[in-house]
Amino acid sequence: MTIVLDAVTAVLFLAAACTLVRIVRGPSMLDRAMALDVLLAVIMAGLGTSAVADGVTWVMPTLLALSLVAFVGSVAVARFLTHHVPRPDEPDQGADA
Repeated sequence: MTIVLDAVTAVLFLAAACTLVRIVRGPSMLDRAMALDVLLAVIMAGLGTSAVADGVTWVMPTLLALSLVAFVGSVAVARFLTHHVPRPDEPDQGADA
């Protein structure tokens, strides 16, 4: 069982490292927001894996809270970016608007 746990841990660390690279490199704010959401999912997978390996149940409320934070954060970023990105069919109003 420890070989499987070590393999899962290695894969999760690799996923977290790749996600951190995407957060740093960008190129856009949407890429960074999506990478942050993926990083939260990787953290939740790690917590779930450790809960199964140790046989504890207190992690479930923590996972629920993290999933709610991830969802609300993703929705907030999406709403923020849609309100600040001009649509292609809108004319440019210049600096005086």
